[in-house]
Amino acid sequence: MSKNVETVVEPTVEDKPIGPPKSIAREYFESFVVTLVMAIFGMTFILQAVTVPTGSMQNTILIGDYLLVNKFIFAPGGEPLPFLPQREIVRGDIIVFKYPGFPDNKAKTEDEGGMPYQMNFVKRVIGLPGDKIEFRNNEVYINDRLLPEHRIMGDAPLIGGSLSREAALKTKDFEPRQPDQSYDVYYSERSLKGGLRERDYPFAAEGKPYIVPENNYFMMGDSRDQSLDSRFWGPVSRDLIIGRAMFAYWSCDRSASNGSTFGCLTHPRLSRIGKLIK
Repeated sequence: MSKNVETVVEPTVEDKPIGPPKSIAREYFESFVVTLVMAIFGMTFILQAVTVPTGSMQNTILIGDYLLVNKFIFAPGGEPLPFLPQREIVRGDIIVFKYPGFPDNKAKTEDEGGMPYQMNFVKRVIGLPGDKIEFRNNEVYINDRLLPEHRIMGDAPLIGGSLSREAALKTKDFEPRQPDQSYDVYYSERSLKGGLRERDYPFAAEGKPYIVPENNYFMMGDSRDQSLDSRFWGPVSRDLIIGRAMFAYWSCDRSASNGSTFGCLTHPRLSRIGKLIK
């Protein structure tokens, strides 16, 4: 005699009600919010985009370069956090920082470099905390030892019969590169040949060495005759440092655009896009 057996089937995930589907507008809105939050987090703590308006780092960085800055690489307080890709600031790093201004001279500060703590500057780290810096005869001495830098003659080129301060420097070899010279610096031909009297800089001038204070760094531009740097306004506090310049994500030739609003689109330097800054 057969019996009727009822089979109970548990509902699968697919069988359970999942509610009304999301509208396309809601899906786009949620994606936008997530992307915006990630972008704000990245720009606050990890990366920052900056542009270069002046020639103090020519030809390492050109006027019109747009740089991506790593804000995460330098550990807060100089102590790298475990298991994170962080390190201390070292000599030779190219740093983006807030312009500190001239000490005790507000009028000169705004006239020379703009409002302090608002303008972003980019320079190379030359002196570390505790270093003795002295600039003698177009050479840098650290703790009475010559800093190995490859010096090159570099002058503004003639474009349309006049000197162009926005184009890349026209260069000539001055001295052979030595194995320990990892980067180039540029001086005008007159400067290297002794045709210009060396300036009496307020900081680290010849015969007046300067000791970099703790938690501060001495910055100089690679285009030494065109750079408003620590020789004029002193060291940069660690608190003003934003991060290390990584590479150029875009570049435009402003000298060729003649000041056009769309110059960055019509006159790109394609060869510099993606170029590492070092």
